[in-house]
Formats: sequence, C-alpha cells, structure tokens
Amino acid sequence: MKITDIKVIVASPGRNFVTVKVYTDQGLTGIGDGTVNGRELSVASYLKDHVIPTLIGKDALRTEDIWQYLYKGAYWRRGPITMAAIGAIDMALWDIKAKAANMPLYQLLGGKSRDKVMVYKHVGGLDIGEVVEGVVAMREQGLDAIRAQVSIPGLPPIYGTGPSTDQAAGGMIHPLPNEEVWATHKYLPLVPKLFEKLRDAVGYDVHLLHDVHHRLTPIEAARLGKDLEPFRLFWLEDAIPAELQEGFRIIRQHTTQPLAVGEVFNSIFDTTTLITEQLIDYIRVTSVHAGGVTGLKKIFDFASIYHVRSACHGPMDVSPVAMGCNIHVDVAINNFGIQEFSGYTEATHEMFPCSWSYDRGYLQPGEAPGHGVEIDEKVAEKYPYAPAYLPVARLEDGTLTSW
Repeated sequence: MKITDIKVIVASPGRNFVTVKVYTDQGLTGIGDGTVNGRELSVASYLKDHVIPTLIGKDALRTEDIWQYLYKGAYWRRGPITMAAIGAIDMALWDIKAKAANMPLYQLLGGKSRDKVMVYKHVGGLDIGEVVEGVVAMREQGLDAIRAQVSIPGLPPIYGTGPSTDQAAGGMIHPLPNEEVWATHKYLPLVPKLFEKLRDAVGYDVHLLHDVHHRLTPIEAARLGKDLEPFRLFWLEDAIPAELQEGFRIIRQHTTQPLAVGEVFNSIFDTTTLITEQLIDYIRVTSVHAGGVTGLKKIFDFASIYHVRSACHGPMDVSPVAMGCNIHVDVAINNFGIQEFSGYTEATHEMFPCSWSYDRGYLQPGEAPGHGVEIDEKVAEKYPYAPAYLPVARLEDGTLTSW
C-alpha cells in the first residue's frame, strides 16, 4: 500500500492544531496530530519541507521502518518539532494500518487489557475555598481522580488557577507571551494547607493530584513531598525542571510521595535514568510529542520492566486525534496508570468527529476501525490559524524562571 500524498492542515477551533492527512493508492486515509503549542507553524514547515517529500511512494504499512527512517534519517535527532512531525505521520499510518485490518487500533496493540480508562481532570481556584468547592463538585460528577491547583495569595492568578485555557476565550493563550509571577517561598506552605482542606472535604477515596509545573529545585520539591505525605496524593507532578533527570534522586531520598514527569519529553532517551533507577512512578509522555503510537509504546514497554506506569499528557492542545491514540494505547498496555483529560470546545469536536467517548471519569476507545478520529476539512476552513503563545514566568524581582 503506497503513500500517494500527505496534506498538512493548520486550524484553530479554540486552540491551534496541526493535523496531517496521509493518502494511499488503495483509497485508505489516516490522520495524525503534530501540534506543538506555540510553535505550530514550525512543525507544519518541517512536515511540508522536509518530511512529506521523502515519504511519497513508501509502503504505508511499514510503520516501524518509516519511524526509524524519520528518526535516524534526520541525523539531528529528537527535539519537540522533529518528534511531533514523526508522531503525526506515525499516528496516521497506524490509523491506516488498523483500517486496512478493519479493526480498532487497540486490537493491533494486543487487544484490551482493561475495560475502561480512568482519567483525571483539573480544578483551580483563586483561594483554597474555591478549590475545595470545585473538587467537591467534580467529585459529584463521578470523577475518581482530580488535580487541584490554587493561586498564591497576593500574586496574580497563575497556570491552572486563572481563566480558561481556551485560546478563543482569551484565557491562558495570548498573541504574545503573557508574563506570570512566581514566589516559591509563598507557594511551599500553601499547598499542604490546600490538601488538608481537600481531604477534610472529600476523604481518602478520591485520588488527588497536584502539578508543580517544573518550578522547584530538587530540595524544595523534596520538602514539599514530605509535607504532602499525610494527604496521600496520587502523585506530585513535574516537581522540578525535567532536563536534569538526576535531580529526582534528591527528591526520592527524602519522600515517599509518588512522582510523575514527562510531558516535555520527546523520546525514550529522555527517560532512561528516571525509569531504570525507579526515580518516578508515572511517565507522562504523550503520543504527539513522543513520536506517535510507535514512540509511546517503546517508552511504556520499557517503563513496565521498572514498575513505572503510564500517564499520558492530555491538555486541550493535544488534539482529539492524539487523545484517541493515547486511549487506544491506554486500554491495551498492562502498566496503565491514568490519563489526563481536560476536554475540548464544541468547535474542536465539530472539526474532529471521533468514536472515543467520555463518561463520568472514564474514557472508552470505541470500535471504529483505526484510531477512530477523522477531520472535517470544511469545518477546519472556518477556523484559521491564529498566533498564540503560552505564558512565561518571572520571580518577584523580575528574574525569568520556569513557567
């Protein structure tokens, strides 16, 4: 089955998405997600200028060979742009392969290992009382796992606590980078107080999670982990900047708090120290940023040897295509942990009709052949690309820090 054409579609139904559509000589098509939030056009250019011309005429069913061709053939390996481009092509090819077999994708990955996929959603608030109300309300909606974030008193709202992340709604996404303010010494004593109130409100039956968003040093993260131990968090997410994997050794020496990291990782090689030394409990890579279904499976299969579970990154800028691939992998692997799911705008669902479904804290992959997501190109035409950036962060004295 030969690849005859590949189209790149950039559209913004609430958020900017980069989608590839692969055509074959047997009439089957497949789509993949290549979105890198704030750098979308770089991925589109990489695909159009450097990837697509090399793939025309290749066998669409040779997913592993094409993955290696794009990875090793670039010589300049890894990185978010390269791996998102590889991920987009890989998802589309697995979509075609599963459609050719007339099976949902998970069947080609070994079949179901579970009946449904547990998700966590997000609650943020400007103060502890607002967060507690939000978590209680979400618990009543059937959620078994909830991530909780709170603003630092006296500072403007930060990531996870302010307005919507819907680009069209003028929330967290801006036409130029917005600058947030961060103060570690005000944050560290606040978070344990939040989770003490949350446990008083919802008890210990619900999984509670928290995202630090790479803002601490290892010893600061270790202190926070110790302070949170009485409240039995499901995990502490992205406690430190993830480039220095060895930093997690310090955290592990001081706390039994489960740790999760990986949303900015692009390949299995970004995870080796963390996984082989069992410095984390959950690896948070996602299909679009880690090389598609093929890249995701490599990482999760490696992690399973070391008792590390999966936890696919899944915010609004991971399109329904990548989410569909995540869900098919989630349901198939043995070492599944949890799936992030923040939902999508109505316009996004209109542009990406899909067979996967959500109900009261759990996702199902659906039974449509392929990964079960298509793109309505007429709808996409209604939502042209709009320049948008994530924020940056500075300390109170103006020093740039990790957002």
